[in-house]
Amino acid sequence: MDNLTVIVLAAGGGTRMKSKTMKVLHPVAGRSMIAHVLRAVQAVEPERIVAVVGHQRDQVGPHITSLVPDAVLAVQETQDGTGHAVRIAMEAAATRGEVTGTVIVSAGDTPMLRGESLRAFAREHTDSGRAVSILTGRVADPTGYGRIVRGADGSVVAIVEEKDATEAQRAIDEINSGILAFDAAFLARALPRLSNANANGEYYLTDTVSIARADGLTVGAHLIDDVSETEGANDRAQLAELGRQLNARIVKAWMKEGVTVMDPATTWIEDDVVLERDVTILPNTQLLGATVVREDAVVGPDTTLKDCEVGAGARVVRTHGELAVVGDGATVGPFSYLRPGTQLGATSKVGAFVETKNAVLGEGAKVPHLSYVGDATIGEATNIGAGTIFANYDGVSKHRTVVGAHARTGSNNTFVAPVTIGDGAATGGGAVVRQDVPPGALVVPGATQRVIENWVLRRRPGTKQAEAAEGATGAHGESVDPQQ
Repeated sequence: MDNLTVIVLAAGGGTRMKSKTMKVLHPVAGRSMIAHVLRAVQAVEPERIVAVVGHQRDQVGPHITSLVPDAVLAVQETQDGTGHAVRIAMEAAATRGEVTGTVIVSAGDTPMLRGESLRAFAREHTDSGRAVSILTGRVADPTGYGRIVRGADGSVVAIVEEKDATEAQRAIDEINSGILAFDAAFLARALPRLSNANANGEYYLTDTVSIARADGLTVGAHLIDDVSETEGANDRAQLAELGRQLNARIVKAWMKEGVTVMDPATTWIEDDVVLERDVTILPNTQLLGATVVREDAVVGPDTTLKDCEVGAGARVVRTHGELAVVGDGATVGPFSYLRPGTQLGATSKVGAFVETKNAVLGEGAKVPHLSYVGDATIGEATNIGAGTIFANYDGVSKHRTVVGAHARTGSNNTFVAPVTIGDGAATGGGAVVRQDVPPGALVVPGATQRVIENWVLRRRPGTKQAEAAEGATGAHGESVDPQQ
């Protein structure tokens, strides 16, 4: 729409949240509340977006500009009401040129707001030629909301706040959503005429309705179909309820796109998740962040994936994963932990009670049981025996292990990195591999234990490990009797 300015109010402290985090920054479905609002606002394609910041503006301002780099930030030093906030916003908007056309004012804590609803509201206001339009809704319990007072002809006479309402006005179930649209020229004239002679001593933006009526101008309302889109959150309980509603909307939308969700009540899907057709999500599953699940994959039950990619036809069960890639047709779980940097090739397997970190498995490679695979590369079709540890940390630095293709390693192996096991090599059960293994070779575990006295004192002086050893053995390596 041409000549459209949108003002987003985000200056309030949100004290009922009882949080060090500013209210509008609290996350819902993987995005901050204000991020949801800004996305809806951007769908209207306004000429400019003005955000009013106040409390904790050092947090809120950078967050807004990270999402909308060309947003205008207006600072409200003292929170003297919505009318005061909009006056400051209009002054800031004017620094980018004359404000003409339509001005929409929205709250920063309404994450359910849809872009299409805001577009419909803006279009109706512009087409009607009104001075003021109000986005309204009907609720069963209007307590706490400003009431829409209509005249005999159905036009809007006033918006009355709860504290200023009469008993008859409190019974009205049509409420002000806090989202208003104005003719820009009228708004510029009306703002200086607002008064703070009310119960809160604030400048109410809603008083522009009576000003417009006094000037003989038209005031109307746009009744939204789903009033939940206008709901805000003032405390953690309301935030959780909004999260539940938004999640239900997201889950339902994916089911309409061809995703099977076995139990919507226990499935959580954040806003940036991408699912392809014929994906199946089993109960008690959370898909978070920028997770992508390709067609025919099955995820769950009891699985949490954050910023992961799951390939077509893969199966991930009872698994926690973050920043990991699961290849096409791969299987993971149950009770697996995929840490950042994990990349599983097509048809590979990470089985029960296996933890991976910075691990790359080639196509068809398998780590079936009870293993830790850290900082490792495993070649195609290699099988890692049960109970294997990739010992990547020497106490100071991390090192990498490379296992070639088509290798077979025994149970209860320990690979002491850095070490390379060649293609087609094998290791016996219980082997501790400290040196490179040539391709096709067999490592047979030895029975002799070699002890190097005072190694830590010589090789790691000054470390906590050396201090502990020195305290137990004495400065020259003599044993210290703990009873003395």
